[in-house]
Amino acid sequence: MPESDSTLGRVRRYARVGSSVGGLAARLGAERVLGVKMDRGRHAADLRAALGGLKGPLMKVAQIMSTIPDALPQEYVQELAQLQANAPAMGPAFVKRRMTAELGPHWQAQYKSFDLTAAAAASLGQVHRATARDGGNLAVKLQYPDMASAVEADLRQLQLIFAIYRRWDAAIDTTHIHAEIAARLREELDYQQESRHMALYAGMLDGEADVHVPEVLPELTTRRLLTMTWLEGRRLLDFAGAPQETRNRIALNLFRAWYVPFYRCGVIHGDPHLGNYTVREDLGINLLDFGCIRIFPPKFVGGVIDLYRAISTDDRALAVHAYETWGFSGLSNEVIDTLNLWAAFVYAPLLEDRPRQIQEMESSGLYGREVAERVHRRLKELGGVTPPREFVFMDRAAIGLGGVFLHLKAEINWHRMFHDLIADFDVAALQKRQETALESAGLPPVEKA
Repeated sequence: MPESDSTLGRVRRYARVGSSVGGLAARLGAERVLGVKMDRGRHAADLRAALGGLKGPLMKVAQIMSTIPDALPQEYVQELAQLQANAPAMGPAFVKRRMTAELGPHWQAQYKSFDLTAAAAASLGQVHRATARDGGNLAVKLQYPDMASAVEADLRQLQLIFAIYRRWDAAIDTTHIHAEIAARLREELDYQQESRHMALYAGMLDGEADVHVPEVLPELTTRRLLTMTWLEGRRLLDFAGAPQETRNRIALNLFRAWYVPFYRCGVIHGDPHLGNYTVREDLGINLLDFGCIRIFPPKFVGGVIDLYRAISTDDRALAVHAYETWGFSGLSNEVIDTLNLWAAFVYAPLLEDRPRQIQEMESSGLYGREVAERVHRRLKELGGVTPPREFVFMDRAAIGLGGVFLHLKAEINWHRMFHDLIADFDVAALQKRQETALESAGLPPVEKA
């Protein structure tokens, strides 16, 4: 049976998540209007427990929100960041029904073997090990049923959460954040689109010997089923106690896996959590899960580089130009100064021509959280700001990947790696490379602003 966004499916989803979101609204409302202080830590833990049992997009949204600075208070960030690892798997009977729906009643004949027990579970689907008829090892990602309805229902719930927070704290206007998350979530429902993203990355990283992308089997791929080669590797955290040289090598490969596509073609992998890559025996990186990919207009990448140069040379006019290139508008001097505080933090590792950790200041929480909170308080005092849509996942990728480097305690000359990537940067040249890469992968060109 074909699946679509159904009214019945959305009603069921509302019933399942309404109590969690409604409870959040009631408690925040009591705190703001009545002055009743709630125990945010306890409530955040309760919310995580409720969402962790749901499966699907609301859990995915929670993961995304946990890595966007200022989107949620710290107590919620710390709890929601745990959801990925806690997702329960679905059983063999479910898998058989889903595979039959995608490939027909004789689906098992398409594989030499297929393990009905999930090897990994995530928010929108789960991954199974299989063997191709020619003997090759495969990874098969199978989407949960009725996800289109779940996505639409959960995006409505997210609108409610954002509306609550806007009344409680107007420092960050979440309008564009919601629009961007909605676009990426709807895109993640289409596994054929993800297969095109994989082809895009395979092309962009073709010259990177230490970064690897799975190959798709198109004949065993549908909108809700993705069959690809299995790439062997170990969890990144297995290397937390490895020698410094080993950790540095892994970090260098991760840096290139994320930022070669961005500075050469304006494309970034927007989901840098620990489950989306593994480390090979030669310390190369397997880059996995291409559902959340952000393709930027070339001028946006130019703005990233302009802002770096503005911070490094204390060129205020160039900083303003960069913010306006991204779509910030009506910026007062005070808001510019506050945004520059955040920019100085993000670019800090790139400004010093020496090996260093990604963050050298003492930190008691998540990477960048203390700086983000200072910026947030100041923006609130100044009346708030509306981040452009493109800013959402760029910021998320930078902070998420920085957190990974922090786990590794990598000490690298980030300055030189960055300058190697931007040495011959030209917006027009990037646009040509982007157009060629997208066309080769069967993806449409980026709309010109």
